[in-house]
Amino acid sequence: MSGIVIIGAGQAGSSLAIKLRTLGYEGAVTLIGEEPYAPYQRPPLSKTYLLGEMALERLYLRPQELYRDHNIELRLAAQVTAIDPVAGVVSLGHETLAYDQLALTTGSTPRLLPEAIGGGLKNVFAVRGLADVDAMRPAFERGGHVLIIGGGYIGLEAAAVAAKRGLKVTLVEMAERILQRVACKETSDYFRDLHQSHGVTLLEGVGLSRLTGTDHVTGAILSNGETLDIDFALVGVGIQPNTGLAEAAGLTLNNGIETNALGQTSEARIWAAGDCASFPYKGGRIRLESVPNAIDQAEVVAENMLGAKKEYHATPWFWSDQYDVKLQIAGLNQGFDNVVARKGDAGRSHWYYKAGQLLAVDAMNDPRAYMVAKRLIEAGKTVDPALAADPSSDLKALLRG
Repeated sequence: MSGIVIIGAGQAGSSLAIKLRTLGYEGAVTLIGEEPYAPYQRPPLSKTYLLGEMALERLYLRPQELYRDHNIELRLAAQVTAIDPVAGVVSLGHETLAYDQLALTTGSTPRLLPEAIGGGLKNVFAVRGLADVDAMRPAFERGGHVLIIGGGYIGLEAAAVAAKRGLKVTLVEMAERILQRVACKETSDYFRDLHQSHGVTLLEGVGLSRLTGTDHVTGAILSNGETLDIDFALVGVGIQPNTGLAEAAGLTLNNGIETNALGQTSEARIWAAGDCASFPYKGGRIRLESVPNAIDQAEVVAENMLGAKKEYHATPWFWSDQYDVKLQIAGLNQGFDNVVARKGDAGRSHWYYKAGQLLAVDAMNDPRAYMVAKRLIEAGKTVDPALAADPSSDLKALLRG
């Protein structure tokens, strides 16, 4: 039995498998995941699930019975050890599984601290999978002092959860400001003020020299010489695409697994989608780490595996929840040369421009600004920055303009 094999049972893998069936594919579909759980949502892990506000059952993307009903074979707690593109087989230890076509939806893995600076101590956590969050939940429930290393969205979301639980929270960011890699200074300023108002200590331009402790982490030495007594640490210093299988199989890598506009890798029968895949975008190449991209790209790949020859055109959007603030992001702000701020009814938004063209928006508790900007960006339109900044201007009129 050959058919289609999908390696990686996350959002992209699940979406791809279901899409194949809804498109009428009748061959064998095998979805392989390393974790012992059916495909589940990852964004709530560092937010509502960690807070105890979401039950495990609600994390699952679909009931496990749905895979059975769609004749999708779920191979959970299974590790693919090799891919042989010539023979068209994948190896799971001593077992081999043949495929007609193969999809890699292997996702990404958090970067960890080196053991030389204490990364191997107990009670040092990273946020990626369900098991990671289950392991750290008791520490959040006990209280105490947590050190969060990294001021990106994962780190800030964890800081918000810890602060809401009443923990003492210190966050260190080696760059000059939090969110420096992904957002403008105005957005960094907004979230710095937000976290400080909830009692979080933010140390920017300060890195971690090492964690201390004999078995469990008990302290930290920072790059500015300051020492801290801590009960646990959480590492949020970015993620890296899971490309090991692809590299060993001889596939071309380029900021992840390189694909063409169809989602096809350098091997014609092998495809990739989600966090692990890079693809052509506006004359360049990008890799998107987001749920919407994982779903949309995987569904296009499913169509193309069945012969559609449909190019994937990404419409990037993202979100983050911190305290009572919902941040919604539309577009990509790469290369911006101007930012204008707009005050909304209950929030605010920051509009990114390059040479007068609207690139992206960060909307904090301002869903109307987000939706208008998103529609403009996806249509390739722009709006005068002065109008975008004027809170008295009618947002709907901007769409008509």
